[in-house]
Amino acid sequence: MQLIGNGGDRFDDVREIAVLRGGGLGDLLFAVPAIEALHAAYPDARITLLGSPLAPAVLRGRTDAVHAFEELPVVPGVRDGGSGAPTLEDFESRLRGRFDLAVQLHGGGRNSNPFLLRLAAPHTVGTATEDAEVLERWVRYVYYQHEVLRGLEVVSLAGAAPVTLDPRVHVTPEERQAVRDRLGVRGHLVAVHPGATDPRRRWSPERFAAVVTARLDAGDDVVLVGDATDVPAAQAIRGAVPTALHDRLHDLTDALPLAELPAVLAAADVVVGDDSGPRHLAVAVGTPTVGVFWFGNVVNAGPVDRGRHRVHLSFVTRCPVCGIDVTQVGWTAERCEHDPSYVDEVQPEAVLADVEDLLATVRPRGRAVEPVA
Repeated sequence: MQLIGNGGDRFDDVREIAVLRGGGLGDLLFAVPAIEALHAAYPDARITLLGSPLAPAVLRGRTDAVHAFEELPVVPGVRDGGSGAPTLEDFESRLRGRFDLAVQLHGGGRNSNPFLLRLAAPHTVGTATEDAEVLERWVRYVYYQHEVLRGLEVVSLAGAAPVTLDPRVHVTPEERQAVRDRLGVRGHLVAVHPGATDPRRRWSPERFAAVVTARLDAGDDVVLVGDATDVPAAQAIRGAVPTALHDRLHDLTDALPLAELPAVLAAADVVVGDDSGPRHLAVAVGTPTVGVFWFGNVVNAGPVDRGRHRVHLSFVTRCPVCGIDVTQVGWTAERCEHDPSYVDEVQPEAVLADVEDLLATVRPRGRAVEPVA
């Protein structure tokens, strides 16, 4: 494939590559296509991902593109907290001078570029806002750009062309089947993640409950997934679903190690969720999704295709509480203090229609393609 943006030539004599990408689950997954591009462009190089502890939990053994993981220290704008993190001094003393190429895929560079330069790599590439220190090769950070394409544009500066637009996290057919057997699923399985880090991106539990009830009525199994922050929403969903249907409603919220989440999402036939890490992970493991998005987030985080992935958009442009313009986001504007849902104008009937369409039209994974007569 062609390089994205201005691109650049490959660097010579690159044997060790560091990729900086912290943040949450979605942030990690958006970086995976860029890392795969680096792996293809520098097949003999060892790639080390500098990230949060969730990175090895999700990616170890599930990608060929990352060879080692290093946990980030707590540094403002790079990693804002976390127990057990290495000190900056220890991190720098172990890794300084190790890498031939250091790649910054972590935000606009205001904090991450100075941090990356501590590694003293001969070559550096990344993004930069107007007030950020620049690297050897860099591209301007503009907020409204798809995160996957942003990462691919950065690695193109090092001569790495795209090999995929979707993140890829490998799950075996045996893992999928083991999940379905454990849950006792014999028909369709719909996975639901009713949360998001930003409360403004959360679809209300009663809307999720309407979808869950309809699919249980249709004879499907439904599994709820999420972490401890999603427990209240999961409880509200269970409370709204008729008790007679609870035998096929499996609640794994806050009961599933992150390393097991890829297999559960891969076992599902469709995943329904907000703009959130688990929905992005569902894309990465190859499961069709129906997502509820605020329209601005589709620019940065929406799925690429519509054969497997559907999006339902809320076109809220002003805070429902104070009326402030919410289209100016990122570092360019202060957000208001209010956290109403921006996406509740999406109706359950529309989401259900796409769930039904995907169940009817997407070929089940693992089934051989019928030959064309």
